[in-house]
Amino acid sequence: MLGWRLAMSALLIPTFAALFWLDQHFGPGAFVLYALCACLGVRCAWEMQGLLRSRFPEIWLAPVAVGVTMLVTAAWLPQWLTSPQHPLTLIAVTWGLVVMALMALEAWRFERPGARMETLCAHLLTVSYIGGLLALTAGLRWVQGADAGYYVLASMVIATKMGDVGAYTLGRLFGKQKMAPHLSPGKTWAGFVGALAGGALGAWAWLTFGASLFAGVSTVPSWKWSLMYGCILGLVGLIGDLCESLVKRDMGQKDAAALMPGFGGLLDLLDSILFAGPVAYLCWHACPP
Repeated sequence: MLGWRLAMSALLIPTFAALFWLDQHFGPGAFVLYALCACLGVRCAWEMQGLLRSRFPEIWLAPVAVGVTMLVTAAWLPQWLTSPQHPLTLIAVTWGLVVMALMALEAWRFERPGARMETLCAHLLTVSYIGGLLALTAGLRWVQGADAGYYVLASMVIATKMGDVGAYTLGRLFGKQKMAPHLSPGKTWAGFVGALAGGALGAWAWLTFGASLFAGVSTVPSWKWSLMYGCILGLVGLIGDLCESLVKRDMGQKDAAALMPGFGGLLDLLDSILFAGPVAYLCWHACPP
């Protein structure tokens, strides 16, 4: 398992780094990142639908995929149209329109009592969880200016994934007391400490030494802010992992899909990112270093 994880990481990390480098050179419109996020969103929505279909057989991918794509697009519109509107406003309005459309769809499909409300709830959960959180996460690309976009975005990814690595490592080495035995038997309190430590170390290292790679970064965050930021994202990423486990366990599934050996589905890989992204956005927007 560990060997597969390392091999897949060695493949995925350079691939995403190359895509981000390419996107940075295309300017603040971030068309490459948009295409990537739209594809990731639709794929994750498909995996979520697969998890829920055993209990909600009338769930429908098409309207959910459209809703997810609309929410992701809402995060980009201010950059494409040079609109003064804040992206959070457009995301909120778009989410409201998607909710209205999904409710109208189920009203149109209604024939007899039963199934419609369950299907509607499954659609709303998928759109909000995948599309809403992904759109907010994408806002990190511009929260501190376009030139510093990948410095900020990478800080979230590195801190969150280093938290995953720390949780996995300390959990394997010292984990005895289970943290959530019914929900995720592999999670231990030693892993909880590892998530905080790994997130803090990853955030501090990147924010301190990665700033020189970006011309738009003039001030390096203090070590106190970096460590606190990393601890927060390590914790939130762990919660995101547990929340995805809630869906899988309640549906009687081990993985969201069988896409990547050692990781499961794409949703299994991005669960911590989806939760950490909006919190990171809040940190950089409301309390910038």
